[in-house]
Amino acid sequence: MSPGHQLWHSRRALACMCIRISGPTSSSACPTCLQTRWSKTFGTRPKRPCLFPMLAQDRIDPLTLKEMLEGIREKAEVPLSVQSLRFLQLELRDMEAFVNQHKSKPIRRQTVITTMATLKKNLADEDAVSCLVLGTENKELLVLDPGAFTILAQMSLPSVPVFLEVSGQFDVEFRLAAACRNGNIYMLRRDSKRPKYCIELSAQPVGLVRVHKILVVGSNQDSLHGFTHKGKKLWTVPMPAAILTMNLLEQQSRGLQAVMAGLANGEVRIYHDKALLNVIRTPDAVTSLCFGRYGREDNTLIMTTRGGGLLIKILKRTAVFVEGGGEAGPPPAQAMKLNVPRKTRLYVDQTLREREAGTAMHRAFQADLYLLRLRAARAYVQALESSLSPVSATAREPLKLHAVVQGLGPTFKLTLHLQNVSAARPIVGLRVCFLYNEVLYALPRAFFKVPMLVPGLSYPLETFVESLSDKGISDIIKVLVLREGQSAPLLSAHINMPVSEGLAAA
Repeated sequence: MSPGHQLWHSRRALACMCIRISGPTSSSACPTCLQTRWSKTFGTRPKRPCLFPMLAQDRIDPLTLKEMLEGIREKAEVPLSVQSLRFLQLELRDMEAFVNQHKSKPIRRQTVITTMATLKKNLADEDAVSCLVLGTENKELLVLDPGAFTILAQMSLPSVPVFLEVSGQFDVEFRLAAACRNGNIYMLRRDSKRPKYCIELSAQPVGLVRVHKILVVGSNQDSLHGFTHKGKKLWTVPMPAAILTMNLLEQQSRGLQAVMAGLANGEVRIYHDKALLNVIRTPDAVTSLCFGRYGREDNTLIMTTRGGGLLIKILKRTAVFVEGGGEAGPPPAQAMKLNVPRKTRLYVDQTLREREAGTAMHRAFQADLYLLRLRAARAYVQALESSLSPVSATAREPLKLHAVVQGLGPTFKLTLHLQNVSAARPIVGLRVCFLYNEVLYALPRAFFKVPMLVPGLSYPLETFVESLSDKGISDIIKVLVLREGQSAPLLSAHINMPVSEGLAAA
């Protein structure tokens, strides 16, 4: 029995389903309206220079037009329109009728979508609004607004994109990875109109998946490659057959992200980095994969096969992927010979010295290590006795304090995040006290009460600090958390205040 049968529930194969999109020639839509809508959205542009309008004004003849179009086709960066290419294929006797038919029509060069992806607009939540990212045949990437479907961003590529991987949010920061037909992967950032990094592959890509901060690329040389976003190659894993499709497996309950690769021999292999987690054997070669929520099941794998079948497998809720469970034996890197450098004279002298004075060197090292441990223990005990730690050391009041300073000055916003880290017991009767230099700073309240702290929640306590000095100096503000009726603080924090830039500029 294959390893995949131990982790997945199988469903009977169903008939393959196909979704067709009505094009401009559909009888249910007006071709002119669809062409106008496409032109407004994807930015089709007239041919440069506009030669057919010159025919309408009788400024050139068809033979001159043919010569000019051939020169544009050889030298211009923008490809010719379909109408111009059709004109170049005609015989001399048919050119006059073709020109009379099309000389008054606008010349447009339509593009074709080659790949699509989604990009979160401003939130990273699962149900947040997403923008559509399109890769087109004219070597461009377009980011569309989710409401009006207008172009929010437009980027150019050296080649036609075939695979896209998107991370981040459009309004904050995002990164695009585009695998193109020239065998390269280009990296683009939010404010870049051109690629920032380029990953040159040794073969054509057949799949692109991002796992955390690693780009996993499948090539037509039957192998998976791992790259960083800056193009550094991390690892390579050979496959037993050609890769047909790739996708991401994300098990959110266990925080697992892995790569699924459908092979031509009927296997679906699941890899975490270069470690094989599981192998699923199917009756036919898998051509597409999708993992996610299906009905009430959060972890469902849906596969379509080359013969038109639909396979559904549900991951068991008690299943645990174990690295190295699919293949036995040492890794291939273990058989590689290391390039060990030659022994130098300095290395030989140091080896002889360690042999002769090894005992004395070890004793000196141990003495320094014991002294370091003693100093660290004394500093830790002193911090606990004086409550200088931002985390409470007592089991009765388990607290954690975190402070954040915002602003440029002279007025700063000071936010204290106080959290009760106990399991189930709330804490009441706490006070917060600020100790500061009254010559440099002024606070509206230097002592106030803290509400009841529910376990597990972080309570923000806000106050404002006004800088009184115009000499560009700063000081430390001490924050003490006290228990009512006790003189010793439960915990404390020292806040290094920034220099007031407002007073310094004035």
